[in-house]
Amino acid sequence: MDDVKIELLPPGTALAWGHAPAPRRGPKPGYSLEQIVDAAIAQADAEGYAALSMPSIAKRLGVTANALYRYLSSKEELLVLVAEAAWGPPPEPSSGDWRVAVTAWARALLERCRRHPWLIDLPVRSAPSTPNLLGWLENFLEGMADSGLNTQDVTGCAVLVDGWVRSTASLLRDVNASPPDQVRALGSFLGPRLEARGYLRVAAVISGEAYGEEGIEEADIEFGLSRILDGIEALIGRS
Repeated sequence: MDDVKIELLPPGTALAWGHAPAPRRGPKPGYSLEQIVDAAIAQADAEGYAALSMPSIAKRLGVTANALYRYLSSKEELLVLVAEAAWGPPPEPSSGDWRVAVTAWARALLERCRRHPWLIDLPVRSAPSTPNLLGWLENFLEGMADSGLNTQDVTGCAVLVDGWVRSTASLLRDVNASPPDQVRALGSFLGPRLEARGYLRVAAVISGEAYGEEGIEEADIEFGLSRILDGIEALIGRS
């Protein structure tokens, strides 16, 4: 593969770009790498990130865990390929100004997190290096191309928005998992105790709509993203 030393690349990078290692001796593989990745995604969709183990994926496929190492050198390599497939390709770039483009980008990324809630639990050990993930970055950079910001600032904005998406996705998954009756009971329990301690402002928040039974709502998402975009707009104004 060109003159690059494949062994120096982050795990999974070469495989994600279609570089297949030399065939190993032994029986012909019974599965393709794509089938293994699909099985891993199905496993995580069903049972969450914690279920992404080589033994559990092997069981789903009806093989031994050791058999998977005919296709992959490590679990870390598998996780890179799983992330690449689950995030998928980016959406088509949005027409319009940078604010419209970044909003569409963030919304699309958040939708992927909702489709596969365990994605936000995957470890991030390096900068993007696989085709789809770099495609998302390219999409963002293209959307900000006419903003007047330099490449370093635009890349920083991409990291900022990506971080907001992941944080929001985590809240949507975890906070919204609380049943409404539990939220009501918690509010009733905390209200008088907070007032007794003099935490009157917190008590007012808990008794109001901001601490509602519905958890994180669309208005909360819109508020957070709008403030991020306002900050980027202020940065553009100073450039």
